[in-house]
Amino acid sequence: MPIPSGHRFQRLVSMATRVGLSRGSAGPGAVGPVEAAIRAKLEQALSPEVLELRNESGGHAVPPGSETHFRVAVVSSRFEGLSALQRFRLVHAALSEELAGPVHALAIQARTPAQWRENPQLDTSPPCLGGSKKSKNTP
Repeated sequence: MPIPSGHRFQRLVSMATRVGLSRGSAGPGAVGPVEAAIRAKLEQALSPEVLELRNESGGHAVPPGSETHFRVAVVSSRFEGLSALQRFRLVHAALSEELAGPVHALAIQARTPAQWRENPQLDTSPPCLGGSKKSKNTP
């Protein structure tokens, strides 16, 4: 996937800073080009009331500054009347380029505004086991 440059990149970064939060592997508040693209595409496709995106790459066996593992909470009225699978498909459709390329893992919380009001939190992911099925206490 080509990395956006120039005016388009600045617009994506500007959009990325308007909505949500970032706790990426590149440091607190750092927004990389993949994260910016994810934010912009979800904003455009779903007009979310809430968009929280966390780059969880730093908790995985990837180089520092990577943008490969993300968790997203998307709250949109577009999800009204849709099953969880249908909601996930909308998110996947919006991010097809990223999921086919740089993004290895995407945890999705797709909620309606009413569901978000009941539990307005971004879930946490379990610790990475380094790609194996073993627990960290197993040699």
